[in-house]
Amino acid sequence: MPVQRLNHAVLYVRDVERSVAFYREALGFEVVMGMPGAAFLQAEGSSNDHDLGLFEIGAQAGPSPAGRSTVGLYHLAWEVDTLDELERVASKLRELGALVGASDHSTTKALYAQDPDGLEFEVSWLLPASLITEEVLAARSTVRPLDLAADKERYGGQTRGGVGVSIPA
Repeated sequence: MPVQRLNHAVLYVRDVERSVAFYREALGFEVVMGMPGAAFLQAEGSSNDHDLGLFEIGAQAGPSPAGRSTVGLYHLAWEVDTLDELERVASKLRELGALVGASDHSTTKALYAQDPDGLEFEVSWLLPASLITEEVLAARSTVRPLDLAADKERYGGQTRGGVGVSIPA
């Protein structure tokens, strides 16, 4: 059977306690296991053993050069189930000074943020497959600014996103 989904991510961070506090406050993750210099967090409602592992490497660690001078991971993306939740997360990320962007990719509505170590992540809502039209698919070639109010009016704030749904090519 082929790969089904990403189970978890592991990040190297300067200060594990600081990062745990951030991911708890920003995304509601909870610690399911910890040890000196490491923590394993789980998203609310997740059936994974853990969704995020954090390993401390110390305050002396420099910023990641990935994407600037080396190859490497750009970002991780987590899905939310409704536009109301995406709006709540946007507000929380803004409050924390972590929100660095928001985009409408037609089939995906996305927030971009940075954790305390400058590692970027995305939080997104996927348009349900039943609402994907030829017009929506054609609009994927253009990235537009996110307009949550307009999207909530169009799709409804409580419409369940297409979590894990394949989008037609």
